[in-house]
Amino acid sequence: MPVQWAGLSPALLLTVDRDSGDRLCAQLERQLRDAIRSGRLQAGERLPSSRELARILGLSRGLVQDCYAQLQAEGYLVTRVGSATRVADCAQPAPPAAAPRPETRPHLIADFRHGVPDLASFPVPDWLWATREAARTLPTAELDYGDPRGSRALREVVAGYLRRVRGAAADPALTVVCSGYAQGLSLTLRALAHRGTRIVAYEDPGGPDTARAAAEAAGLTAVPVPVDESGVDVRALDATGARAVIVTPAHQWPTGVVLAPDRRHELIAWAAGRDAYVIEDDYDAEFRYDREPVGSLQGLAADRVVSVGTVSKSLAPALRLGWLLCPPALVEPLTDLKRIADRGSPALDQLALARLVESGRYDRHLRRMRATYAARRTALVTALAQHAPAVRLSGLAAGFHAVAHLPDGTDEATVVAQARARGVGLYGMSDCRTSKSALPPQLVLGFGNVTERAISEGIAAVADLLGGEP
Repeated sequence: MPVQWAGLSPALLLTVDRDSGDRLCAQLERQLRDAIRSGRLQAGERLPSSRELARILGLSRGLVQDCYAQLQAEGYLVTRVGSATRVADCAQPAPPAAAPRPETRPHLIADFRHGVPDLASFPVPDWLWATREAARTLPTAELDYGDPRGSRALREVVAGYLRRVRGAAADPALTVVCSGYAQGLSLTLRALAHRGTRIVAYEDPGGPDTARAAAEAAGLTAVPVPVDESGVDVRALDATGARAVIVTPAHQWPTGVVLAPDRRHELIAWAAGRDAYVIEDDYDAEFRYDREPVGSLQGLAADRVVSVGTVSKSLAPALRLGWLLCPPALVEPLTDLKRIADRGSPALDQLALARLVESGRYDRHLRRMRATYAARRTALVTALAQHAPAVRLSGLAAGFHAVAHLPDGTDEATVVAQARARGVGLYGMSDCRTSKSALPPQLVLGFGNVTERAISEGIAAVADLLGGEP
């Protein structure tokens, strides 16, 4: 469909050369024909009124009307009484060679894709209110590029929130607003590379593709470090020679284990002894069910930990808003890199988020979502107990994903493929392992963006694949 331009007369780039020797009407006709033939003007698109086009080009209205009449006679334009002049449907150029059509995804009964919150529960009325309030009270100075660290208002609110809720040693002056986790990680690795770091370690299983891509972009080598029931293996980390490590201590991605207290102190001691830095991904600590909250690792060693937080899980990934709690030695290089990257994140969105948090609406949304995710977690546990009792779940104490341990001998890839054919999206643990090994066979089941009914129907549809009764 053509774009339906609003306004009395849509703009159109045309020029006339009064010194060329060609008649002005002929020039105008030629340019309009070319614009239609090339597809610059699409079939059905509205042209400027003859009066407006004449005014813009400094021509007589009669000349423009003659041009429109000629092109109408040739079939390029159509004019109806009381309506605008438009490009004729038959004047549309031949379409280019068709590009390969993307593979059509089948309709899914349930999609257990992990890392996605309940998108339908995004608090639209609260966000609109916060945006209006931010715009209403926006100081004129905030419309400039401003501090590349981000809005002072948001940095103060985020720092206060993280001190209160996460036990972080947060200081607005040492906080840098970024465009989500990906940019935060990229900026941090680049800053560390400039300081001489050559190797960065990451948890295995974890997010190997993300870690390696960010490391490669920063000129670093990424190496995996195993995770056990107590979290990242610090002795194995020490053996890698790395001077940075990416960890998820509050709720390890994807196993769900919590970094044990002795490991926390080991990790901090390693960083101090190696002149190294820990990059803490605090991705879903807001959602917890069966245990007390675990404080931020950054609160124990603010000079050695870069804590990356976002609202991608608490609100929605599309907002692209996050923050870095920086050690004093890194705040200046990170600020410089942020300035080079994009000169700062969007100011109005930052101020809207600040208003949302300080108004209490953000906390209210989190309370509502904890109840929603808890109910979906219960639905998942119940459905598996009923339809596939041989499957054991772990990692359920927080967040909105769980690890399903399949019976020995199960082929993970086959389960995923056959489930997809039945309209159920399942995802294997092999994607989270550096080796891509499917042993032991496990699934990472996200339940954030799938309803309780869909969870029950989806598990029932694949019960026999999981070791249950057909």
